[in-house]
Formats: sequence, C-alpha cells, structure tokens
Amino acid sequence: MPYSKRQFIQFGRSALAAWLVGMILLLDTMAACPALHELIHKDAGEADHHCAVTMFAHGQVESAVCDVPVVTPTVWVETITLPKFSVASTVIENLPHGRAPPSVASPQV
Repeated sequence: MPYSKRQFIQFGRSALAAWLVGMILLLDTMAACPALHELIHKDAGEADHHCAVTMFAHGQVESAVCDVPVVTPTVWVETITLPKFSVASTVIENLPHGRAPPSVASPQV
C-alpha cells in the first residue's frame, strides 16, 4: 500500500525528531561515561581533544535564541441598554373600588 505525500512527511518529521533526541542522549551518555567516549575516539583522554562530546560536557553548546512576543487577545465588551416595556395590567386592577367584573368573566361559585 503506497503512502501519500502527507503521511511520508509526517513520518519523516517523527523520524527526524527521534534521531535528534537520540543524538542528544548519546552525547550526554558519552560525556558522562569517558570509557564510552574512548571507544569512539582513542585520544579522548588528552587535554587538547575537542569534539562534540567534550563541547557538550563543558556546556559549550549554543542554541538559537528566539524572542517570541506574547500576544494577548483584545476583548471587546459592549453594553447595551435594554428598553423598558410597560405592560397593561389586568381588568380588575383598573376597575374602580366596589365595581365587579362582568359576570361572564367571574368564576362560577
């Protein structure tokens, strides 16, 4: 089954990331264990020996400095005034005192 270009790129990125992490771990292991470093370089014990392992062991590794600006999202708050409605009250409240509603509207007792 052939892979698509997108799957190939995704696999390539993952493989590259794993290889770079492995290289950093290998450099750190060789810096911590001089016997392992001497398996790679026979002159690893000399004072004037310089390689990636010795540079890594002495902290002479430079990394790219990247200033990332912090962007805070702008929040717009809008307030609106709600209109006030007046609602007509029921008929009973509008009638004068002592006056009853029509007999059709009153409940049968």
